[in-house]
Amino acid sequence: MKLSLTTAILSVAAASAFAQTTVQSCDRAVTFEAPPQAAVSNDINLTEMMLVLGLTDHMVGYTGVSGWNKLDETMRAGVAELPELSEQYPSKEVLIGADADFYFAGWNYGMRVGGEVTPETLAPFGIAVYELTESCIHVGQEGDKTASSMDDLYTDLRNLGAIFGVSDRAESLIAGYQADLATFLAELPPLPDAPRVFVYDSGEDAPFTAGRYAMPNALIAAAGGVNILDDLDKSWTTVGWEAVVDANPEIIVIVNYGEVTAAQKRDFMMNNPAFADLDAVKNDRFVVLEYVEATPGPRNILAVKTLAAAFRGN
Repeated sequence: MKLSLTTAILSVAAASAFAQTTVQSCDRAVTFEAPPQAAVSNDINLTEMMLVLGLTDHMVGYTGVSGWNKLDETMRAGVAELPELSEQYPSKEVLIGADADFYFAGWNYGMRVGGEVTPETLAPFGIAVYELTESCIHVGQEGDKTASSMDDLYTDLRNLGAIFGVSDRAESLIAGYQADLATFLAELPPLPDAPRVFVYDSGEDAPFTAGRYAMPNALIAAAGGVNILDDLDKSWTTVGWEAVVDANPEIIVIVNYGEVTAAQKRDFMMNNPAFADLDAVKNDRFVVLEYVEATPGPRNILAVKTLAAAFRGN
């Protein structure tokens, strides 16, 4: 009883010290009167944003990680104290059953347009939603938005910092990431030309890949390359192999997750006669990014470094 009373007093004190804040979440302005106390995040990359901001004590769990075999040792240690409430996308009942008051997700990152879990369907149960910036293209007008950029990551960290009353922590983190990346890139030799890069996520009949609104487009640009589908007004999407062959990529970035390994994806491309004339295949230039590196999250910094080194033959 004493513990409950103390907790209540601390919660009231925290709420009184927290100025009301409003953040932009895709096409919605969302106002918070106090930091959420029972947050749930979906997917490994969004959950990692919560972890680097030190928000574990504001969380009651996470969802959508082990169902796609994305959990690595770093992440496993980070979420050791949190339950996975659902291996894939959570149902509305899962979030309500956890007494959640906040859901950090994105479109195709724990929510589907027209699905049962959306900001509108969760609002009546007191669950506020913040949507991943990269995913906003799915509820906006294609062509009206700029291509993905590293700012998408920084915007999400900054907004989460405001929502949870840890803006100083978020700004310090962002400044550290930006300085680290700038220093790393400044020490590399310049590239004579931006290499043409294809992102191979999955699929054999037709590849699932990244258009201009998906995070790899930003990672490739930050590293000095150009996505061969930079002119495609899509986020993560499926295209025909003809588009890949016509663009003749010099480097192929494999996104590693799920049941098909990165080595199997590389073998598929190396051993298929249709790809024999691609510069990337002829010169065996493949780079592997883990799923958590290729999607918006703290490990984007490492991903840019990996790509920048690979583009220079390191």
